[in-house]
Amino acid sequence: MLTAAGAAGAVGSVALLSAHGLRRELAALRADLAAARAAIAVPRARTAPDTTDIRAAVADALADERERELSEARAFWAAQEAREGADTPFLGATGPVPGAEHSDYEVLPFGPYMPRQADLAGLDSGGLPAPAHPSSPDFGFPSPVVANQEQTAERLAELADDGVPLADVRPGPLGTLDVYVFADGTTLCMTPGHRETALQLSDALDRGEIPVLLGGSAIAGAYALTFTYGEESVYILADRVVASL
Repeated sequence: MLTAAGAAGAVGSVALLSAHGLRRELAALRADLAAARAAIAVPRARTAPDTTDIRAAVADALADERERELSEARAFWAAQEAREGADTPFLGATGPVPGAEHSDYEVLPFGPYMPRQADLAGLDSGGLPAPAHPSSPDFGFPSPVVANQEQTAERLAELADDGVPLADVRPGPLGTLDVYVFADGTTLCMTPGHRETALQLSDALDRGEIPVLLGGSAIAGAYALTFTYGEESVYILADRVVASL
């Protein structure tokens, strides 16, 4: 009896130890399974970006680009004025145009000059010469020319009041200056150039939608112009505008 009882006790102890071992292994398996589930869980949705910071960064980038364009335009006009001043004594034996010193506008004997890259756009035009651009050495600027900001604003107002249609748009090279020619022969040279705006108006002309100057004004030494065609409106800011009379 004692031997049987001892054997039964030994078997029970072994069974108890085995049960404890199985319980530990089961707990370890549960922990591993929980860790694996946590590793493959779907990550939390990212929070929305800070739109204020994005807008501020975009505004700073646009302001820097605008300042760069204005600086290039001012440098171009300063170099042009210096060139014109250096060339004035060599205009010819007859001297300046008679009466120019007493007039309200400036008569330019030569148009603005700036080297430009080769333009291959007119090679398929059947040999017809492309309209000259002020950046071309062969360009002859219409004379006389408005040299006063107040007169320029008045000329822009006249074009808007009379509803003179736009006849041609010539984007300048490298965004230097753009030329806008009206049906009455008035020519506007604006700097810095806005190539996208100039091409937009040029495309409207090609489609037969004739743009008209809706208004123009001088603001703090710069100019603001509004063109309209169809139901579209185009706004242009220019650091300097030269208009022919």
